[in-house]
Amino acid sequence: MTLLKETIASGTAPQTISRRTVPVDDETARLEALRRTRLLDSEPEPAFDDLVSWACDHFRVPIALVSLLDADRQWFKARRGLPVQETPRDVAFCDFTIRQRLPMVVEDAVRDPRFQDNPLVLGEPYIRFYAGAPIINRQGLALGSVCLIDTAPRSFGMVDRMVLAQLTVTALVAIERR
Repeated sequence: MTLLKETIASGTAPQTISRRTVPVDDETARLEALRRTRLLDSEPEPAFDDLVSWACDHFRVPIALVSLLDADRQWFKARRGLPVQETPRDVAFCDFTIRQRLPMVVEDAVRDPRFQDNPLVLGEPYIRFYAGAPIINRQGLALGSVCLIDTAPRSFGMVDRMVLAQLTVTALVAIERR
């Protein structure tokens, strides 16, 4: 059994969570948890907008998002550098991100067989680089992700991954304080 250490948003010491006790693929429970937040289709909020602005500036990427994955769409609670409010879930990189516990990095989407034919790679916004980390609630369900996008390929080191993962804790705190 694989154990993960994740920081609880309250700032308490890391808690050990078993992958078996928190199924990644419990889509029904995940969607219900997302709906309980009442985030979908809500108005912009400074806590989330500030998070994506900081992420763009810190990582020097043109696009950062707080993405929530509903049954059929990816809806952006906060976005910088992307004019659309949502995309279909079936083309969302973040759909892959919420199926794991650690950050997912695609250094060059054109060279990644999962994404090379994706319309978001072949057309606007011309994704070449993607890094996303799941926003995991206290029940261990992924509500969405914090993600970074660039139109040029790039590397993303271990410290970058840790900072990105920490941003998901900040996002969860903002969700819990609503």
